[in-house]
Amino acid sequence: MRRRCGLLLLLLLHLLLCYSPNTLEGMAIATPFSQMLALVQQEPVVLKYHKGPLLKGNVTLNLLWYGNFTLTQRSIILNFIHSLTTSSTHRRRTQPPSAASWWQTTTTYTRRPCTLTVGKQILDETYSLGKSLKVNQLVALASRKTEITADGYSYNRIHVVLTAADVALEDFCMNQCGTHGSLRAGKKRVVYAWVGNPESQCPGECAWPFHQPLYGPQAPPLLPPNGDVGMDGMVISLATVLAGAVTNPFGNGYYQGQATAPLEAVSACTGMFGKGAYPGYAGEVPLDKRTGASYNAVGFRGRRFLLPAMWDPLTSSCKTLV
Repeated sequence: MRRRCGLLLLLLLHLLLCYSPNTLEGMAIATPFSQMLALVQQEPVVLKYHKGPLLKGNVTLNLLWYGNFTLTQRSIILNFIHSLTTSSTHRRRTQPPSAASWWQTTTTYTRRPCTLTVGKQILDETYSLGKSLKVNQLVALASRKTEITADGYSYNRIHVVLTAADVALEDFCMNQCGTHGSLRAGKKRVVYAWVGNPESQCPGECAWPFHQPLYGPQAPPLLPPNGDVGMDGMVISLATVLAGAVTNPFGNGYYQGQATAPLEAVSACTGMFGKGAYPGYAGEVPLDKRTGASYNAVGFRGRRFLLPAMWDPLTSSCKTLV
C-alpha cells in the first residue's frame, strides 16, 4: 500500500499555494482551498482487471503478532476483522453503516462474497528476528508455521504479520504503511500481508487523520474512535491491504498503474473518508457524542472505526460510507 503517494500530493499542493506566481497567489487568498484543488489535474481513477485470480468465498486470516501488543490492542484488530463479515447487532438507524457494508464492495470485484475469519494466531513477543526487519525477513515471518496443502494457488488464506510500535521494517513510513504480496513454496503460492503500528515512528504519515500530517495543510487531527492513534491507524492500513489482497492477490488482479507499484481498491482513494474529502481533509464524518472521536462505521458489539473509501467498479468512483 502506498499511502505516501497521497502525502506527496499534499506537499505538491502546499508548494503550489506557497510559491506560485502572483496571479495564482491572489487566487489562493480569495478562493477556498477545496476550490483550488480544481486547478490540479489528476489522473482519473480506473482500476483495470488483468485477468488474474481473486480471493473469494471463505478466507482464513492467520495472524502473527510480532512484538508486544496489549490485550486491548489485539481486541481492536480482532474486532475489526470480525466486523467485516458480521453486521453489528447494536446498530441503530441513526448510526453510519456497518463495517460489513464497507467490505461488501469487494463483492463487486469478485462477484462472490468473501468471508474473512481468524484462524491461527502466533504471538512472537520475544522479537525472534530482532526489532529491525528486512523485507525478506517479513516473508519468512509470513511463512512461519503456515499450512500449504493445496497445489497451485491458495485461494482460502492470508497470512498477516502485525508488527508492534517498536519494530522497524525496511521502507516502513518512507514508502509504505502496509503491504501485501504472495510467497512461493515450490509450485504453491499463498497470500501474505503486513501492517505496522506507526504510533512512535511515523504517525503523521501512517496514522493520519489522527495525527498532524508531515506535509500540506495542517488541519487539526481527528480523535481516534478507539482512543489509540497507532492502532486506529493500523485499522486503516489493514483495511487497505486486505482489500488489495482480495482484489489483487497475485499482482494480476485489479489495479491501476505499474504492477510493481499499483493503485488498488483502497490505495487508489487515499485520504478519503467522508463526503467532500480532499487532500488534507478527511471529509464529513460523524462524531461520537460521548468522546468527540470521529468514525464512519459501526463494528461488532458496537465498536467504531474510521474506514477509507474504496473504489467501486460499478460506479467507477471512490465510494465512502458517509
